[in-house]
Amino acid sequence: MHAHYDYSFNLSSTFRKPRQRNYAFEKSKLTSDRKNTTSHPLGDLVKPTIKAITQKKPVTKRKPSTTPNSDPLGGGTDPLSMITSSHDPLSVLAVGGNESGSFSKARSSSIEQKADRETGIPLWSDLKSNILAKYTTSEKLSITTSFLSSRGGDVVKTVRQSPATVSDKMKNRLEQLDDFEEGSVKEMLNLSQQDYVKRIDELNKALITAWDQDQKVKALKIAIQCAKMLADTSVMQFYPSKFVLVTEILDTFGKLVYNRIFEKSTYKPAGSTKSVQLPADFTPDQVPESAKETCRNWFFKISSVRELIPRFYVEAAILKCYSFFKPSEMSDALSRLAVMVRGIGNPLIAAYSRCYLCRVGIIINPRQKDYIKKCFGDTLLTYHQIQSPSVTQGVTKQNISMSVYLTLYSPAVDWILMCMFDDCDDVLFDDILKQVNQSANSALLLNGILRSAKPQSIAKKAVIFIVLIRECEDTGFPKRILYNSLGSRLSLADPPESDKLKILNEVWKFITKLKEPSEYVACAETWIEYVMKHFGKKEMNTVLSDIIKHLLPDRAFEEFYPNLLTIMAKILDHVHNYALLFSLEKFMSFVDLFQKDSIKIKAAKIIVEAFCKYQLESVNDPVVISTVMYMCKTLHDSVNALSLDDEKRSVSQLINQFIHKVDYGSNFEQQLNFYVDSRANFTNLDPVMTELVQCVNNLSITTRKVVRGNHSPKTSAFVRACSAYCFITIPSLDNTFIQLNLYLLSAQVSLLNRCLSQAEALFKAGIAALLETPSTMTVDGKAKSSEGFVVQYIQNFLSSLVIVPDNPDQGVLILFKGLLNVIRGYQFDSGETVRVKLYLAVLSSLSAISQEKYLYHVDRVESNDTLYGHDAKFLGEVEKLSVTVVDEILNHLKTLTEGFENLKVQSHVSLLTFEHIVAYADLADEAMFQLAKNLWSLSQKHSYADSKQVTKVMTLLKRKAESNEHASKLMKKING
Repeated sequence: MHAHYDYSFNLSSTFRKPRQRNYAFEKSKLTSDRKNTTSHPLGDLVKPTIKAITQKKPVTKRKPSTTPNSDPLGGGTDPLSMITSSHDPLSVLAVGGNESGSFSKARSSSIEQKADRETGIPLWSDLKSNILAKYTTSEKLSITTSFLSSRGGDVVKTVRQSPATVSDKMKNRLEQLDDFEEGSVKEMLNLSQQDYVKRIDELNKALITAWDQDQKVKALKIAIQCAKMLADTSVMQFYPSKFVLVTEILDTFGKLVYNRIFEKSTYKPAGSTKSVQLPADFTPDQVPESAKETCRNWFFKISSVRELIPRFYVEAAILKCYSFFKPSEMSDALSRLAVMVRGIGNPLIAAYSRCYLCRVGIIINPRQKDYIKKCFGDTLLTYHQIQSPSVTQGVTKQNISMSVYLTLYSPAVDWILMCMFDDCDDVLFDDILKQVNQSANSALLLNGILRSAKPQSIAKKAVIFIVLIRECEDTGFPKRILYNSLGSRLSLADPPESDKLKILNEVWKFITKLKEPSEYVACAETWIEYVMKHFGKKEMNTVLSDIIKHLLPDRAFEEFYPNLLTIMAKILDHVHNYALLFSLEKFMSFVDLFQKDSIKIKAAKIIVEAFCKYQLESVNDPVVISTVMYMCKTLHDSVNALSLDDEKRSVSQLINQFIHKVDYGSNFEQQLNFYVDSRANFTNLDPVMTELVQCVNNLSITTRKVVRGNHSPKTSAFVRACSAYCFITIPSLDNTFIQLNLYLLSAQVSLLNRCLSQAEALFKAGIAALLETPSTMTVDGKAKSSEGFVVQYIQNFLSSLVIVPDNPDQGVLILFKGLLNVIRGYQFDSGETVRVKLYLAVLSSLSAISQEKYLYHVDRVESNDTLYGHDAKFLGEVEKLSVTVVDEILNHLKTLTEGFENLKVQSHVSLLTFEHIVAYADLADEAMFQLAKNLWSLSQKHSYADSKQVTKVMTLLKRKAESNEHASKLMKKING
């Protein structure tokens, strides 16, 4: 059935007559008929979705469709939406840290955050981290509690057996309350700050665990003991941070109580017999009496606490439970608690108590402000207590200065004032300012106003604040802090234009007199933003000169590198005219202060990042380019063999962005000189060198566009210089794969510009680089074989060689022969089959070269079809090369005679070669016809041919047979 394959078949005529092709006719045959359409092919899928979006119908739950052919994108329930809207465990942990009552906790927390956002007051969570970071101590701390083991292990005892009757339950709770005596409380001494924070966290976990185990009295006792810690000021410097840590536990307790009552509260809607859960916006009328009774019991328990401070804090923690009663009861409770604080004698404790009340109250009832006014008024009335002998003695005893002590009040006072200034009109603002000004030693309160009021209000009255600061007594609270607070607000809002210079003169007159470098740098760091934002070259230069003057003596700048880097960043954030900035006499002197290598690198990175971010237009100013080039060189030199890949990538991206922003317009020679300088400066970064080669190629193409392909002697010399640049630069790259791509691309660009000798040199370099290709390459951090890249590269290379004219001094098809030698000698991991595929690609290219007119050309470049004019001698050289390639394929087939795998490969290779002959060869040639028939027989001999491949080949042959009698004859032969 199968014809015998004759390996001794005469190959001398094998590609002597390649099939001549009419490319235009073939294209017309393969082009489908086109018709106008009036509807989008995806319209049926898109329209229902748009309709569903535009029609705002009530959302109703429905079961997902189970129809097999239903559109997965057209409707149904979105699983991600279901996860988000239901019990998201991550959200629950982030909100409450307790799994019980997760839904209501998440809802409660979202309501609290919404309330804070509605008031315009920053979230307390945004301020906590700053307080914890600022108010630290190295002193030893203590905790007084009965719920922590000395080892910090399990802090929850075994749950007692639940009482059987109601009377037993009451008796059990009374016993628990009796256990809460002073004798059962232990004090842990000599705790470091880290240990203290750890113990507080254990208390929080103990509270949650006790609550989950239905030990409500124990949870209350933990909350009370935590609140009692706020009565201790033995380490004053740590008190603000202690307040943050302890009130976190109280907040947890308050949420647990509220959520428990809310979850157990059900009501019957009008006209319904079924009880349902309370809605989020419930009214007291909907709350059942049992829930209200539970609330009263909690408040009664708390009111029985004998000590004022824990009684105040624990009641404030569950203040939200008043929402189950009448609204007036919550208002009364807020006012009552505000008055209760008057019984606290220590002014520091009292200030933070009022802060906590305002923090809780502003979330529960944002509209009520009476209690806040009371808290503020009481703060003013008791402000003189700060200077009392008892306070000063305590401050002296703890060996802290009065200025440090006063700063401990800032978080509390600032929060109270934030609540006061929420929705504050000008009349109230002026009234508050007047009251503060009338207070003795009002610096602390004035600073609170500056930090808490809206920036627009401060900016509007900036001149008035400067007068108040100037006249303020500098006793305990330094004026520089007030000026810093004012500067930070003016960075957020602009004062009136007529006041800007007056403000700067007054403030800098004070700042420049500061002798202590640390104080001076702190003020300069704040006010530099104001100067750079509102003033010009003269004022900028003056301020920079003053900074250098203060920090240069005794090399004081070495101690303030972080501050100087911040100043640098603020300057660059506001001054985007780099020609102006870099021309400032003192700016580069300021940059010279960064003398430590690591700091110099950070400063250089800040400058380059700012330039790349804010310089939106191209630049050709020599001062700007040389300055940024120097900074980029500093970054480049910081990278070495030990640098991380991410660091190298980051630096390379910055330098590349800078390179792309430099544009000399029509001065192409200057642009090329810039690229030459860049190559000399950035030799160690492959991504930068790669980008430079691409830029030069782009410059060469731009030149061609400008002259419209008609190069003059001058432009011709220029594009040859561009090609030489690429030829010199590419070998310096470490990555062989990038080298190969750039060689091919640069050669193509040179060919477009008719730089034939340069193109030939680049093509030869690309062929030579193939021999050095590693067997593996890294893709997404993983090593993989480079074989696929090499095959694709060679195929692309061959498509370019089709139109490259021969060098008359080198011989016919010298580049083809060189590439063929590389293919012959390359070691492929997948075996000889890959080599055969490349041989067939070579034959395809040789078939294209044999045509009388090529399918594509380079404009104004004469390819071999024009040079040789379809000369018989040239075709003979092509034939010899084709015979050589076919011999390689057939010799490989001769080796595949034994073994299942070899026979399978033989069938595959034979079929590939047959397909190639059908597509490109002239079947009118008897020898070619016979070779095709024998190859088909060999491919089918052992029935190992892939059915999909056979179908593909037969489809091709059938299409050829429609217009070619020899193909039709071959089809009949193999089917017969």
